[in-house]
Parts: sequence; C-alpha cells; structure tokens
Amino acid sequence: MVKAVVGANWGDEGKGKITDMLAQEADIIVRFQGGANAGHTIINNYGKFALHTLPSGVFYGHTTSIIGNGVALDIPVLMKEINSIVERDVPMPKILVSDRAQMVMSYHKNFDAYEEERLGGKSFGSTKSGIAPFYSDKYAKIGFQVSELFDDDLLKEKVVRVAEQKNVLLEYLYHKPLINPDDLYKELQEYKEMIAPYVCDTSLFLHNAIKEGKNILLEGQLGSLKDPDHGIYPMVTSSSTLAGYGAIGAGIPPYEIQKIVTVCKAYSSAVGAGAFVSEIFGDEADELRRRGGDGGEFGATTGRPRRMGWFDCVASKYGCRMQGTTDVAFTVLDVLGYLEEIPVCVGYEINGEITTDFPPTHYLEKAKPVLKKLPGWNCDIRGIKKYEELPENCRKYIEFVEQEIGYPITMVSNGPGREDIIYRESPLSK
Repeated sequence: MVKAVVGANWGDEGKGKITDMLAQEADIIVRFQGGANAGHTIINNYGKFALHTLPSGVFYGHTTSIIGNGVALDIPVLMKEINSIVERDVPMPKILVSDRAQMVMSYHKNFDAYEEERLGGKSFGSTKSGIAPFYSDKYAKIGFQVSELFDDDLLKEKVVRVAEQKNVLLEYLYHKPLINPDDLYKELQEYKEMIAPYVCDTSLFLHNAIKEGKNILLEGQLGSLKDPDHGIYPMVTSSSTLAGYGAIGAGIPPYEIQKIVTVCKAYSSAVGAGAFVSEIFGDEADELRRRGGDGGEFGATTGRPRRMGWFDCVASKYGCRMQGTTDVAFTVLDVLGYLEEIPVCVGYEINGEITTDFPPTHYLEKAKPVLKKLPGWNCDIRGIKKYEELPENCRKYIEFVEQEIGYPITMVSNGPGREDIIYRESPLSK
C-alpha cells in the first residue's frame, strides 16, 4: 500500500513528525519533490533533528529511504546530513538515489542569491538554496541528471555548453564572476564520487516493491499553498507540493496512492513572503511564536521567525481538497492551551462580500479574515492518549475545525514526540 504525507497550508505543518510516526509500519519512504530549501523537524529517541533532504523515516533500521527523481538533489547537503545523523549514533540508513534525479549545482545557489539581490525590496524571500534556478534549468532541459555523471564524454561537452549560456547572464545581467567549464567538470566529478554508492533505478525498485505488497510512504515538502499551479503564486516553490505529483516524483502509477494524510496545524504559520489572510502581529504573534512548535516557531532551514496566524478554515479546506485528502493529521494542538478563547478564520471578506472559497492571489491580497472565537481549554493536554479524555472545549475545537474543512481528522498531535499522538474515529470517515 502507498500512502502520502503532505501539507495543507504554507508548509511547516509538522509533516516530519507524522512521517516519522507512520514510518514505523513502512518498508520504504520516498522524498518525491523539493530540495534542501525547507526542513522537517523530528524528535525521537535519538534526539532532535532538522532534516532537509533525507526522508523522515531514516531513523528506523527496517526502512529503505529513497530520494526520488522529482527531488532537487544537493549532493553535498545530502552527504553532510547523512554524516550528521550517523555521528549522533543513528545506525547508517539504507539510502537509494534515483538515477533520474537532477542535481543542484553551486551556480544555482549563486544565481538564487544574485536574483534576490537584483530584485531588492521585491524579492521572493528565497532561502537561496538554488531551488528556482534548478527547476528553471530542469524544464529548460539544461540540468544535470545523476545518470549523466557516468558518461564522461557527455559531461565534457555539456559543461562547456552550460557555462556559455550561464556566463551571458552573469556578465550582462548580474555583473558577477563567470563560470569556468573546467571547474564545473571538477565539481561534477566530486559529486559522482560522493553519490555513486547510492544510485539506482528507484522507479523499478518501487515497481517491484509494490508487486511484493510492501508499505510505501511518500513524503512531500511544504504544503498546498506553495504549489506553483494551485498556491499563492508567485510566492510559491518551484515544484508541485501536491500528493498527485508524488506519483511522478517517485516514478509510480497514480492509482497506487491509496491514502493521503494531509497535515494541518491547529493554528497557522508560514516562512517567507506571500498572502496570509489570518496573519497576526505584535505581542499576540510573539506569544504564539514563542510557545509554538517544539521550541518556538522558527524555520528549520533558515532559522527565520515564522509568520503567525490563527487557524484558517478557508485555506485549509482548499489545501485538503487539492491534496485529495483521506485523513487529516491535526498537529501542535497542545500549544493553544494558554488561551482563554481561540480565534478561527472561517471566511474572507473581499470587496464587501464574504466567501469561504479560496481565491487566486490578487484577491487574497484584498481579503480580510472573518473570525469566530471559540472557548479555550486553558490547560496542558500533553500526555493524554485517548480522545475522550481531552477537555470538552478542546474536543469542540477539533470538531468545529473538522466540520468547517469537511475532511476527517483522524490523528491529533498533542506534543513533539512520536508517541504524542491521539488516534480518533471521525464521523466523516464513515
């Protein structure tokens, strides 16, 4: 059986924990898109980790971790990440890298930084991990695929061609140092040496695993609202964040994805620029940020303070719909225990009219949140294992959100550890 774990919103929903938890019953975990530009924070028996490329199931000895063809593969970052977990007594994970994955080159990161610098105040808030230039090159058909590392004649010709093209931009648009083809060839040779032990036809590996009845978990990065087609364009990422892309980014048939776990936070947060209707500011935001996550709401990759907001039913309903959600995992609920009452965004007012449907970006910029206040439970809920033992107002909050978004909340996370989870029978599942 193939399951996907994806985000409903702007990313940072807690997918790492949910993947780590579900990986206990998985044989294979696949990262199917994105790169090292966003992280998953995981807390388990080995400690606290921020993973950027490795799938979140690497902490189990029985799993195989796959970097799929849809990933923006930053080889030095991957190697550093493998070493960082092994150094902390995590057993060396079994890792396979798709021979069809493409590589983030050092010049992609440079171009990312140069473009943000050129845009100045109109920049996209990039993490400068090279992701947009990488995907631009992939679709312009001038990227470097892992399989090409093993064809020396091809590489020697291609480095000259790519350097010529890039140097036009470097010289005339950015006024920066030019790329030397010999240096580029040397960089690729270093990557070949690092990645060679892991490379295989992962699509064929997964094909055989599906035939054998293995449990496979697909792990996405960011969330629905960062999808380049269906998100808050142009303040989006450069690869599809939807479960539907999981089939492409892993190399499996779409009909094999039978369960889609969409992760929602019990409040909202976002890193980077873009429309965020339920955003809050000042002391109210600072308090929630300080209490949030597993040690404050700060980006796992950048360390940037996350933008904070109340739960957005409009955005979450849309995000779940675009993912094709079968189950919602509702995370960081314990964080809200300090509040006497909890605002929830139930609609958007746009040009004097109220809607509960998520519009394109230019309308979002004009939208004002319609808030409903629910009574808080004003106590600590960590350690509770059964849904019926949660405070009444806490259960009412979950059930209100579930009705508003229209998708079954079957998992409730009430703490950062993998054991801090409450399974729930949802009336919407029946």
